[in-house]
Order: sequence, then C-alpha cells, then structure tokens
Amino acid sequence: MDIKIPEVGESVREALLAKWFKKNGDIVKRDEPLCEIETDKITLDLNADVAGLLTISVAEGATVAVGAVIGVIDESTAAPEVSAATATPGLAEKLAVPSSSPSLRREMREHNITPDEIEGSGKGGRITLDDLFSRIEEKSKMPPSSRPAVPVEPALSAPEHPVVPSVEAPPTDIQPANVLVPDVPPVQPLSVHTEQTPVYSSGREERRPMSPLRKRVAERLVAARQQTAMLTTFNEADLSHVKSLRSTYHEHFLQRHGIALGFMPFFVKACIEALREFPQVNASIDGDDIVYHHYYDIGIAIGGDKGLVVPVVRNADRFKLYEIDQAISAFVEKIKSNQLNISDLEGGTFTISNGGVYGSMLSTPILNPPQSAVLGMHAIQDRPVVRDGQIVIRPMMYLALSYDHRIIDGREAVGFLKKIKEYIEEPEELLLEG
Repeated sequence: MDIKIPEVGESVREALLAKWFKKNGDIVKRDEPLCEIETDKITLDLNADVAGLLTISVAEGATVAVGAVIGVIDESTAAPEVSAATATPGLAEKLAVPSSSPSLRREMREHNITPDEIEGSGKGGRITLDDLFSRIEEKSKMPPSSRPAVPVEPALSAPEHPVVPSVEAPPTDIQPANVLVPDVPPVQPLSVHTEQTPVYSSGREERRPMSPLRKRVAERLVAARQQTAMLTTFNEADLSHVKSLRSTYHEHFLQRHGIALGFMPFFVKACIEALREFPQVNASIDGDDIVYHHYYDIGIAIGGDKGLVVPVVRNADRFKLYEIDQAISAFVEKIKSNQLNISDLEGGTFTISNGGVYGSMLSTPILNPPQSAVLGMHAIQDRPVVRDGQIVIRPMMYLALSYDHRIIDGREAVGFLKKIKEYIEEPEELLLEG
C-alpha cells in the first residue's frame, strides 16, 4: 500500500517531510505513527493504514507535493497478530490497556525506548510519563557499553528530482464520474538535514531553512503591518472577582464537568458581549465593503513547538463557560499530538492572545487579517490601586486591543476595551449565563 502526502486543505499544495518515526525495513502496525509532515499551516503525523513491511522512498528534509508517494507498506509481511487469549498473562494485560498518549509515544521514540524496557505503574500496567522519565534517567547513568544498541542504517538521500504524485488510471471495475486531476507544479526538494547536522555551520553561528509554518507566519505578520492601519489601545482590569469565583466554583466545575475553570472562558464571554455592543470590531473589510459578522467565531492563539497557531472556537456565543474551556483544552491536545486540522484554523472573526502565560506584562498584539481586532491578555500581578480613597493590593492585568483604524475609530476601540474591563471586574452575569 502506498503512503501518500494527504490533502489537508485547498490552498496547501506541498509539505515538508520533517521526520520519519520508523526506519526503512521496519515492521509497522496499523495506526502506528510513521512520519511527521509540516505544511505552511499545520504539522501533523501520518499513521499506517495497514500493518506490514515499511519501505521508505523519500528522505527526511524533502519538500513533496500533495498526493506524492513517500513510501510503501507491504501487507504480505505483516507481523502476526497476538490474541489476548493466547498471550501470556502479562502480555494479555498490556494488550488490554488503552494505548498511551501521543506525547508519551513521541518521547519514547525520541529517546529510543521501547515499551518492553519500562515497567508501567499505571492502571493495568499502563506506562506513565513518570515511568518513562525514570527509564530515561536510568539509561543516562548506564555506561555506553551496557546501553542497548541502536541499529544505524544508511541515510536516504533527498531525491534529485521533485517528488510529485503519479496519476494512474482508475481500475476498470471502478469508474468514478468526472474525475478531476489537479495540476501540481514541480516542487524542488530541500536538502536533507537533521537537528544534528545543520545545513551550514561555521564557528559560533549556523544557518537553517525556515519551516513552512514559520515562513507562513512571517509572511502573515509582514502583511498585517503593510495592509492594515493598526493601532493599539490599553487598559487594565481588576481580577479580584474572577479569582474569587474560580476559587468558589473550582470543585463544582471539576466534579460536574471534569475540568478546572480557567481565566480564558471569562474573557471569551466578555469579548462576545462587547462585540454585540460594538459590531464594527467583529467586522472585516472586503474590497470597498465592510462585512458585519453576526456570529462569533473566536480564535485562541496557542503556542506550539512549531510556532503559533490560532484554532477557532466556532459559534462561541452558544457555549457555556465549561464548554469553552473544554474546546480550548481539546485544541491544546491536538497541537501537542500534531492532530490539528486545517478546518480548526479557518475563519474566525476575533482573536484573543494570552502573552501572560509566558510572563508578558504588556505587549501590542498583531492583527490576524482579515479580522479587524485582537485582544491581548497579560500576566496577573498584585499591584497597589486606589479603591474608595484607600490604597489596596489587587490582582491586576493589563489589556491591549490592537485594531484596524480603517474600520474602527478610536472611540469605538476604547469603548470596546472598557466594556471588557467592566465584564471582567463584575463577572457574575457571565457566570450566570455560562
């Protein structure tokens, strides 16, 4: 069975084959991760559709067209299935255990550790991250001669010619109507390189090619500066009431919804209510027209290993607080496991970026065109403020709203941000709604 670069979106025509998790000649199992590919929008893992012998035809570092064949799985040499009934008790128990998380499997691959080397301490013998880290630490203390040997295979070279998909006639017994084969332009492969062997290194500096995702981010950031009239206005919010509500309802939310109540749902709800009152902020420019969106698709900027991505919570106005938290948590897990889809990133009418998770005190978030505004959250700090003529210490957060001055006037931008401040400082209404 051919392994092909999948279609991940209409605008994506090529992908970087970033990493093979398996070696040429390995026996692979069905649904086992084979390789990691990067596009200008997302990073994702390709899993085996069938079990069998893997033959790799395209090396790491090559840029290949969507639909191109990068390897083959020979199903005739698949490993024999071991049933739980005939397996030894220990093995049967392990077979019954749910599969480990993608992040754990990734760590095991990167450290050349197999499940057989680890004694799981989780339920039913399941391997936990603590078990894995203990094994990594144990291996690091072993003398080189006693460490398990890792087979080394000759590296594949990047193809001399662009890797493009071959188009074959459909089988005679299957004749789909109106089959359209898109023209795919030749794509020059990148030279093969790894983290251990940079493309260029001299003394105390080295040069590496930008990943497709990083290049796309760079292009959009420059375009946002050049194609919009971006300004930023600032305010600050007292989070005393929000923190008090989170503390009061923490156990309730955890027991009822299986998730702790975070800060982000309050800000999503506050933004939606403010957008209702200031529809210009939820609008966008299309040529000479202003398009007013009467729905609320809120983008949440999330930093991943490969760069910043902005998945969208669609129709967020219909979500309760815990549902917003669950949606964001699901996106975070997707990003960690390289399972984010193009559909998760498309659209969006307004974006929220939280630099506070990195300790940022104040910043000017950049627009995410064609959206006309973005809210920047920052770190919560105890600061002295005046309340009723008295100096008191309160948990304060600076807020920043960057907006496109072509469509949003300063009065509207300031009023919008003040409205968010009011909802955050008096959040009871938001909690009752969610």
